Amino acid sequence: MTLRLATDIGGTFTDLVAFDEETGALTIGKASTTPADLPQGVLDAVTAAGVSLGEVAELVHGTTVVINALTERRGARTALVTTEGFRDVLEIGRGNRPDMYNLVSRKPPPFVPRRHRFEVRGRVDRHGAVLRPLELDDLEPAVEACRRDGVEAVAVCLLHSYAHPEHEQAVREALVAALPGVPVTTSSDLTREWREYERSSTAVLNAYVQPTVERYLGALEDRLAAGGLRAPVRIVQSNGGTTSVGAARRTPIRLVESGPAAGVLGAARLGEELGEANVLYLDIGGTTAKCSLIENGEPKTTTEYRIEWRPDYAGYPIMVPVVDIVEIGAGGGSIAWLDDGGSVRVGPRSAAAEPGPACYGRGGESPTVTDAKLAASVLDPEYFLGGRLRLHPRLAEEALRRLGAPLGLAPTELANGIIRLVNANMISALKLVSVRRGYDPRDFVLVAAGGGGPMHAAALGAELQVKRVVIPPHSGVFSAWGMGLSEARVDAAQTRVLVTSGSSPEELDAVFARLEREVTDALVAEGAAGSLRCERSADMRYRGQEHAVRVPLRPGPVSVAAIEADFHALHRQKYTFDLEGDPVEIVTCHVSGFGGRALLPAPPTRSRTGRPTPKGRRRVDFDADGVHEAAVHDRDALPAGFRAPGPLVIEDETTTALVHPGQSLEVDAAGNLIVCLQ
Repeated sequence: MTLRLATDIGGTFTDLVAFDEETGALTIGKASTTPADLPQGVLDAVTAAGVSLGEVAELVHGTTVVINALTERRGARTALVTTEGFRDVLEIGRGNRPDMYNLVSRKPPPFVPRRHRFEVRGRVDRHGAVLRPLELDDLEPAVEACRRDGVEAVAVCLLHSYAHPEHEQAVREALVAALPGVPVTTSSDLTREWREYERSSTAVLNAYVQPTVERYLGALEDRLAAGGLRAPVRIVQSNGGTTSVGAARRTPIRLVESGPAAGVLGAARLGEELGEANVLYLDIGGTTAKCSLIENGEPKTTTEYRIEWRPDYAGYPIMVPVVDIVEIGAGGGSIAWLDDGGSVRVGPRSAAAEPGPACYGRGGESPTVTDAKLAASVLDPEYFLGGRLRLHPRLAEEALRRLGAPLGLAPTELANGIIRLVNANMISALKLVSVRRGYDPRDFVLVAAGGGGPMHAAALGAELQVKRVVIPPHSGVFSAWGMGLSEARVDAAQTRVLVTSGSSPEELDAVFARLEREVTDALVAEGAAGSLRCERSADMRYRGQEHAVRVPLRPGPVSVAAIEADFHALHRQKYTFDLEGDPVEIVTCHVSGFGGRALLPAPPTRSRTGRPTPKGRRRVDFDADGVHEAAVHDRDALPAGFRAPGPLVIEDETTTALVHPGQSLEVDAAGNLIVCLQ
C-alpha cells in the first residue's frame, strides 16, 4: 500500500487528495459537505475520487468540527475548578477593549456560567513554590453540583500552574474518580505560559468541545474502517502539523484551525519550490477567506489566537500554537444583504452547503458571491465542479433582482457591487497580515487557493502590487494537498522571565533542552517516523513593556548577543522603533518538534509541446476593467511554457481563474499558473 490520503472538511465542500508514493500519481475528489453527518462527506469524496480505502497507507484528516462547535455553541455543559478567589477571572477577562471609545461595548459572555465555576483552597507563587497546601475536600460541593446539573466536562485552571502543575494533576485525579465518564481538562496539559484569563479560557474551550470531538472522531474511525480502511489516521492541528487520534481526543482545542493551517503549510512548500521565500497566502472557500504571511519560508505561528475576534469585540483567547491566520466571512457562499441604512453588505453569514447559493437550485433565495460571479459570466454554469453541479443563471439573476430592486440596481450592477465589496474585505484582510505588521506586499508573491481564490487573485494582487500571483494545480483542494505534506508536530512552552544581561547561555540552553526532550519524547511515543528536529523561539520584551515579540533562535548554542540583536530588529520592524541599551527580558521559551518531513513525489513534468486552442470564448465582466470577450482555456490542456495576454478564463474541475486585461499568463513546468500583473 503506497497511497497517502488527505481529506479536508470545509463549510461547503469536503476535499480529498490522494498521493501514490510509488508512481507519483495524484488523484482528487470533491463532494458537498454533509453537516448532519460529516463522515459521510468524507466517504462521498472518497467515492468521487475513485479511491479504495483498502489501498491507503495513511490517512491525514482536517476538520472544522471544533471551530463549528465553538461558534455555534454546540459543545458540552462545562464546569470550571479554579483557585479560591479567582472564580470570576473567566468573566472579568481583560480590561483593555478592542474598541476603546465604545462606551457600551460588551464583554464576551463566558462559556461556563457562574453557578458552574468552583473554587478550591491552595496557593503557589509564580516561581512554583507552595504557599498553602491544596484542599481537595473543597471539591465535594463541586462534584455534587456537577452530578445534579448533568455537567459533561470539567476544566481545571489553578493560579500559577504553569510553574507548578502538581496541584492541577491532583484535582484532575480526584475529579476523574468522583465523576466517571466525565472528561477533565487541566490547563497545564495545554500550555505552561502565564496569564490566568487566557489559560482559563483555553482549558474551558478544550473541555467544552471534547465530548463533541470524541463522538466525531469515533464515528469517523468506525465509518472509515467499515469502508475498508486499515491504515492509521492522523489529524491536522492548528499549528500545521499532525497528531494521533488519541492526542486529538485529549486536546481537541489544538484542532481549532485544522484545515486552513495545512493550506499555509502547503503555500510555504510551494514557495520553496518556486524559489520564493516570502509568500502572501489567500484561501477563499465557500464560507470564509483566510489570509496568512510566510516570511523566509516559515509560516508564522502565534499563541495569541482568538475566536470571534472583531475590531469591536474581544472574542475568546486560545493559548495553543496556531498558524497566524486572519479569517473573514467572505467566501463564495457569503450572502449579500441590506443593512438598516440601506447599504449593501456581504457576509459573514453564508449559504454554506445547504441550501447553498441561489444558483445551486437547492432552495437558496439570497444572492451570494457565487451568484454574482455567475451573473458576471466568470463561471460556466455547465462546468461547475467539472460539470457535476449545474448552475442556474436564472435563479442567480432573480436573487440579485430582489435585493437590487429597492436600490434601483439591475442584477449585473448589483453583481459588480457585491464583487467589489468582497474584494475590499479581502484587501483589508491581506493588509492585516502584511502592511499593518510592517511588511511591504511588493516583496511578496500571492499564492491563491480554494474554490474562489483564483477568481479574485488577479484583481487583489494588482491592488496590492505584489510581485506576481501564483495559482497552484488543483488549487480548489489546496488545503487537502497541504495536509498531504504535513508532518507530526509537538509544541512545548515554558514561562521563565529572565533578563538577558543577567542570564548565561548555559542557563538558557538548559531551559530549551528540557523542552526539546519533552517534545522529542512525545513524538517518539506517537510513533513519528523519520528524523526528528526541533526549532526554538522566545517571547521577548523590553523591561517594563506589556507586549512581547516572538523571536526565532538561530541554530546552534544560544548566543545572548544574537538573541538581543534579532529582538531589536524585529521590534523595530513591528513597532517602528527600538530601545537598544534598555534591559531585555525573555518571557517564555518555545520549542516545536517535528517528526520527519513528508517527501512526496514531484508532479509530473508538464509537456512543452502543442499549441492549445481555447475551448470557447465568452463575454466576461471584469468590473473596473470593463466587459471583454475572453478566451476560455481548459487548464489541463495548457503546456509548460504557455504564454498569453489577458483577458483569459482558465477552468478546471475545482476552480476558475481569471487573468484581467493588461495582465498576462505563464504556465511553469509544474503546472502553476503565473499571473504577471504588468
